[in-house]
Amino acid sequence: MNDKLSHYDSAGKVSMVDVGAKTETQRTASARAYIALNKAVLEALPTNKKGDPFEVARIAGIMAAKKTSDLIPLCHSLPLTNVDIGLTLDENGVEVIATASTVARTGVEMEAMTAACVAALTIYDMTKALDKSIEIRQIHLLEKTGGKSGTFRREKG
Repeated sequence: MNDKLSHYDSAGKVSMVDVGAKTETQRTASARAYIALNKAVLEALPTNKKGDPFEVARIAGIMAAKKTSDLIPLCHSLPLTNVDIGLTLDENGVEVIATASTVARTGVEMEAMTAACVAALTIYDMTKALDKSIEIRQIHLLEKTGGKSGTFRREKG
């Protein structure tokens, strides 16, 4: 693990990381978010008057990944080659897995994380009329590949 934060210059001022000397490589990242929903909300998902929450969340997640550098101040703007949002319903809620890919000089972890968060927030927005106590939990990076630091995979559990 690196013991130095990358977004500070030698004088301790906030600085955007210069990636100009890095090599462009294929990079991917996957992130997870979980939306805990009660039984009544889960049963109402197919009849939501606002539309299909999963399809709206999928589009919102893709759009969010594309706008990450507009939301996170020191994030580089990346030419995304793909964004995929997977939504899986279980007996306690919805799992969101967002995957982003690029060929660039820096990674796509922030794009995947942003996509997962916004997809989860969209599910909340579309179901909040039924329950204000919905929780978004367990937002984290699952995996990243490419670049100098290589592959990272989150340990299970």
